[in-house]
Amino acid sequence: MFAFLILIIPTFILAFWAQNKVRSAYGKYVQVPSRGNITGREAAAAVMQKAGIYDVEIVQVRGELTDHYDPINKRLALSEHNYNGTSLAALGVAAHEAGHAVQHKIGYSMLKARMAMIPVTNIASSLMPFVMFGPMILFGAGLGTLFLKIGVGCYLVMTAFHLVTLPVEFDASRRAKQELVSLGILGQDELVGVNKTLDAAAWTYVAAFVSSLGYLIYLLMMLSGRRD
Repeated sequence: MFAFLILIIPTFILAFWAQNKVRSAYGKYVQVPSRGNITGREAAAAVMQKAGIYDVEIVQVRGELTDHYDPINKRLALSEHNYNGTSLAALGVAAHEAGHAVQHKIGYSMLKARMAMIPVTNIASSLMPFVMFGPMILFGAGLGTLFLKIGVGCYLVMTAFHLVTLPVEFDASRRAKQELVSLGILGQDELVGVNKTLDAAAWTYVAAFVSSLGYLIYLLMMLSGRRD
């Protein structure tokens, strides 16, 4: 129980804080219009065109902060506020996703590694509901050790995936900030809103990694105690 309190509870707090931070930053800067009045879709298209990318479809999707780049289908999806919006937050998020498209085109190594890990990560993720609390419930059962080993394997995969995700996301944000200014979409002074939004979003990826790592260490400690 002490290990659970030390390793797991803080990660829940960090994840909750990170989610609130990104929603707060986004909620603030989605209300701040850019001077250039360029939409998120136009910004994403401009960033990709500068990199010589013309085969990626930009589509609008439902929800808030549901934006993502699909490297398999070469599709850049922007939520409604970011697709049509001209706010600092919309331009930051749109350019960030375009940054992923640029990474894909140039063969950015960390993105390639992340893509290669997706199949096994999906398998591990599908097993998560069974191993999240199962070890505590079945610790005294005959299959407890096997259950713990499966849990360790799943969290090992997830932790590695989240670790590789960090440089991918940081690099995409760096590219976004650089291109928004170099293309004249935003003035240097307007980057404050973009920085706040993207930096807050980065914390969600850090929280995901820390959470996965904490649970991996916790399960390893349980498995070690089981063997003893």
